[in-house]
Amino acid sequence: MTQSTTLPATKGIDINQVQYKTLTIEGQEIFYREAGSPDKPTLLLLHGYPTSSFMFRNLMIALGDKYHLVAPDYPGFGNSSMPLVNEFEYTFDHMAEIVDQFIAAKGLDKYSLYLMDYGAPVGYRIATKHPEKVQALLVQNGNAYTEGLSPFWEQLKAFWVDPENEEKRNVVAGLLSLEATKWQYLTGVRDTTRINPDTWVHDQSKLDRPGNADIQIAMFYSYRTNLDRYEEWHNYFRTYQPPTLITWGGNDEIFPASGAKAYLKDLPNAELHILDTGHFALEEDGTKIAGLIDRFLTANNIR
Repeated sequence: MTQSTTLPATKGIDINQVQYKTLTIEGQEIFYREAGSPDKPTLLLLHGYPTSSFMFRNLMIALGDKYHLVAPDYPGFGNSSMPLVNEFEYTFDHMAEIVDQFIAAKGLDKYSLYLMDYGAPVGYRIATKHPEKVQALLVQNGNAYTEGLSPFWEQLKAFWVDPENEEKRNVVAGLLSLEATKWQYLTGVRDTTRINPDTWVHDQSKLDRPGNADIQIAMFYSYRTNLDRYEEWHNYFRTYQPPTLITWGGNDEIFPASGAKAYLKDLPNAELHILDTGHFALEEDGTKIAGLIDRFLTANNIR
């Protein structure tokens, strides 16, 4: 494990240089944020739950002078289309297909993947399909090992076994509350006064849209399929050894630090930083993570 040090900050870009665009994929309007020149190395930023590309707003400004950053919202999240569950297949397989088509539509031939939370199972499906396109993995609280599943997941595992059970479904539905969203942002951070409340207010406004609860519960149920893919992803790691930077909020009670350390079994050359913060590490350590990314990509000659 590499210890974090003081890092030179990138110059960054003006906030008004971030662009907000859409592409139509499978009839759905996919919203995305874009910053930096396409002539520079591309970072494809894949968000987690319950957020969207909004989580990358500061990272895109910090790195936009040296990199091309693209951050899509999945269907049902952020500003992308939100078809109802009877109109769209809300599974991780389908989300990965949508993002894969988005990548093709954008003409992204080479990219580094920033994988956070839900972004990990989406991104690893894409990486195993197109290993030749992935220049590096930038993993931030994005799990791929059973060691990374905390006791938090027991309620979800019970739901996976019996998804029609009303009591178990209600327990899972409780994860969609404002209290639960706020808990994800504040648990494990060093200083709660430095976490912008706009984050959980923004996310909750999307969760509270009519029909969105059913979408999120469908995604919770689909998460079980990710565990079946773990060995496939481990084989990808062992076979291709992509340059990997892991910046992990070590106080995360959803994906604990044991999940970060597990990557070293298959990626022994990965650079690992356990940060003294929580699940949404960018909110408290965004400047540090941006510096680590820049230094890592430069050291690995990612062009």
